[in-house]
Amino acid sequence: MQSAKSEPTLNRSLGFWSALSLVVGTVIGSGIFFKQSSVLDSAGSTTNALLAWLLGGLITLTAGLTIAEVGAQMPHTGGLYVYMEEIYGKIWGFLSGWMQVSIYGPAIIASIASYLGILLVGFFHLNNGWQAPLAIGVIALIGILNMFENRWGAAFQIITTLGKLLPIAAIIIFGLFYGDQNAFGHSLKTVSQSTGGFGVAVLATLFAYDGWILVANLGGEIKEPQKILPQAIILGISLVLIAYTLVSYGILHFIPAAKIQALGQQTTVYFAQAAFGTIGGRLLNIGVIVSMVGCLNGKIMTFPRIMYAMAERHQLPFSKQLSYINRKSHEPIVATVVVLVLASIMIGFFDPDRLSDLCIFTVYCFYVATFIGVFLLRRRNPAKARPFSTPGFPITPLIAILGALFVIISEISADLPGVLLSFVIVLIGVPIYYYQQRHYPTKN
Repeated sequence: MQSAKSEPTLNRSLGFWSALSLVVGTVIGSGIFFKQSSVLDSAGSTTNALLAWLLGGLITLTAGLTIAEVGAQMPHTGGLYVYMEEIYGKIWGFLSGWMQVSIYGPAIIASIASYLGILLVGFFHLNNGWQAPLAIGVIALIGILNMFENRWGAAFQIITTLGKLLPIAAIIIFGLFYGDQNAFGHSLKTVSQSTGGFGVAVLATLFAYDGWILVANLGGEIKEPQKILPQAIILGISLVLIAYTLVSYGILHFIPAAKIQALGQQTTVYFAQAAFGTIGGRLLNIGVIVSMVGCLNGKIMTFPRIMYAMAERHQLPFSKQLSYINRKSHEPIVATVVVLVLASIMIGFFDPDRLSDLCIFTVYCFYVATFIGVFLLRRRNPAKARPFSTPGFPITPLIAILGALFVIISEISADLPGVLLSFVIVLIGVPIYYYQQRHYPTKN
């Protein structure tokens, strides 16, 4: 057996800007460009729609402030998986990680890549048969990039994050200064009964804000993680909150509410064409493509780290292979390949959107448990110095808990069969955990 000294490890080389771009880049995908109509439709008025985006961002910010305290105390690779293990025990950490590496992570990657394939087919006027190959090809290329040293993936994340901010800035500036609509007080004559009301509008924005926690998966690769991780999470969520609210205001200031409801997912495309001419739609498509590529890069960087962290503890089948770190790049190459293969299979044979939706419920269950963990950690270690303390404690984590409970209750009400199926997916991990524990008791 090789000595610990000769074994390659992950590179702790990511700085503040890399971490910040990961937070912003993994949150901003396509939601802000295509959810304007659905949020407005559920909210029932322009004022309520803006409040929904603002409230969703504030709830997300309280979640980030809460997780920042936990993450600063546990700056290790694995994020939520590590937090659950440290707070509640190894089986709960395993189940949170199992759910993310077996279904949620690959399905999220597959979902974004599938939609990106649709955009690329439309952009280049190709046959629809190219959608799946293009989606798989994109994630393969991004996967290859992330097999080099993490600074390359981080640099690409910074570039794509800056690129996606350009169309956002254009929408904000043009909407604010050239719009002539009143963005407040316009009610819709017809509110879709199937979409619920203000609560469902907030729920839609919470999903659009989700993804920020993935930067915690790289805790073992961030320089000074006790300092940088909280800063990146809090500033990143704050920037996204401001961007989302201003984009929504800019669109509502430029396009009448009834027109937005009629346009549906084409609202932002219509905005670009009306503001910048026929070329505006294509430029916006480029911006959305860059946005989604950056979002994919962030997820491909982060999800394999959970698989690697679990394999390093011998909690997964083929742990020796999955925990392999390339000696030159210091990247978990095998874990990255496995996650991308799973995502590619989902693109080809399943509806990845449906698979990822099934796990939203369980993800938020683990979110709630981690938020509660802030109280447990303070009670267990009252005298222990904390690198970062949640401001506004205990109100801030309580708001985060209530926000997550709102998502959970909404999911149960909207899709009880899906919730039950998500439980089955998690429970499949139980025999795997105990099998691995029996064979690797010292590692588990």
